[in-house]
Amino acid sequence: MAHTDDRGPIVVGVDPDPDRRTALAWAADEADRRHLPLLLVHAQGVPTPGYRPQGGHPSWEDWNDDLHTAGDHTLKEAVSFVESRHPQVEASGLLAEGDPVWVLREQARQASMVVVGSWHLSAARELFTSAAVAVPLVAHVSCPVVVLPAPEQVTRRPPYFVVGVDGSPLSAAAVDFAFEEAALRGAMVRALYAWHPPVLDIFDERRAVEECRRLLSETVAGRSAAHPEVELHREVVRGHPVQVLTEAAEDSLGLVVGTHGRGGFGGMLLGSVSQGVLHHARCPVITVPRGRDQ
Repeated sequence: MAHTDDRGPIVVGVDPDPDRRTALAWAADEADRRHLPLLLVHAQGVPTPGYRPQGGHPSWEDWNDDLHTAGDHTLKEAVSFVESRHPQVEASGLLAEGDPVWVLREQARQASMVVVGSWHLSAARELFTSAAVAVPLVAHVSCPVVVLPAPEQVTRRPPYFVVGVDGSPLSAAAVDFAFEEAALRGAMVRALYAWHPPVLDIFDERRAVEECRRLLSETVAGRSAAHPEVELHREVVRGHPVQVLTEAAEDSLGLVVGTHGRGGFGGMLLGSVSQGVLHHARCPVITVPRGRDQ
């Protein structure tokens, strides 16, 4: 299918393991729904210590040749997978040398969104293993990032998306994206404000809950008019945002959160609710960053 507008492609990181196709399948389906081209990216890093092609000590040239051969094969198989799943999607492959995070960050500059897989590594491995790209990628790109769990979870019927709301403009951008996705999927939206009361503090609980409801209503106002086909549920839930959101989204089509928000989602990205849901959610997590609407 010819690409007829100036929107950027959906970029998906390709895993060399042919059994790990969850992210690739999700990205192909999304490209088909949004009528966007799909760019498949396979990044090759530096030689692994102890690498021995055919049992001998490698020269740099041997390593480079072997790596390119394997990478080309991986991309050809991945493109064939997409073409067989959605023949109308314009799919292309990019074989790049370098750290996967850096390569995907560069491609994200002109992308509509980036899609990667996640294998629920420990916090230490997620931050320090070069193969784990989700957290550092989300921290630095200016387009939505979709992180897919493995294996793919079973969604509940009727289908729904969960979106975290904290009253900030960034959570409003997340709500917009959640409605877009729900409209494309024939799903409903559960907009959640996770209310976490302060410890050892005296306050009016009833008034606090009313303020949460007011912020939630203001944030989602007007979306139903723009997407009348999308059913909306608004909920204020007491508890830590990570626990509230991950539990609510367990059987969902996806959990949508803004990044660099405030209030219930305050703090910098690393160490925040955004990172918490990336580590703990068992559904697709979609992060919508600052400046997405620009």
